[in-house]
Amino acid sequence: MFLQIDSVLTTMEVRSVVELARQTRFIDGRASSLDNSTRNDLMQDPRDSLGQRASQIVLTAIQRNEAARDFLWPNRIAVPQFLRYGPGMTYGAHVDVAFMNLATQPLRSDVSCTVFLSDPADYEGGELVIHLGTEMVRLKGSAGSAVFYPSTTLHEVTPVASGERLVMMTFIESQLPDAAQRELLYTLNEVRALEGLNMQWHNRMSLESVIAYLLRMWVR
Repeated sequence: MFLQIDSVLTTMEVRSVVELARQTRFIDGRASSLDNSTRNDLMQDPRDSLGQRASQIVLTAIQRNEAARDFLWPNRIAVPQFLRYGPGMTYGAHVDVAFMNLATQPLRSDVSCTVFLSDPADYEGGELVIHLGTEMVRLKGSAGSAVFYPSTTLHEVTPVASGERLVMMTFIESQLPDAAQRELLYTLNEVRALEGLNMQWHNRMSLESVIAYLLRMWVR
């Protein structure tokens, strides 16, 4: 299951982050994926202070978003990083690594997140393609929107034909490492939010009991 959320960033935050991107140093994206020959993009220099400011804006926006929290059950979120794609740049089909090497301790990547920063009308190609069995879902989100998907999902970025694709990418270690468990609890919480007040009290308490039991059993 993947989740798209519009307006994770406000219009003003998008403008600020895009302006910081114009002043941020970028390096070859393969510096962090030396064994991936399908990758052809640019990533922010982790040491760049302006890029770090932009990363904190996006991280704060994700952390405050209620829909994202309900879907992710986040334990830790990696600091988001700019990725830039110019004409001809692409990222072939891949799954994300199981653990991210952070300064403190490795972060288990349960959920991947792409935050879109470019207006989709400003570039051709550059779609995020998520492979779901024999189906392929093509995503080209509006500026400020985000998509969350299990890090084990096969996905790719199609070649940019013209313009520039600017995104931020991050990874989430969830309190619910199992994707099926996250999806089940997310669905139950959606039912509670949408139908809870219409249920008879006994049925509502039965639902609450199931959710509480599953949380005690699964959350780590």
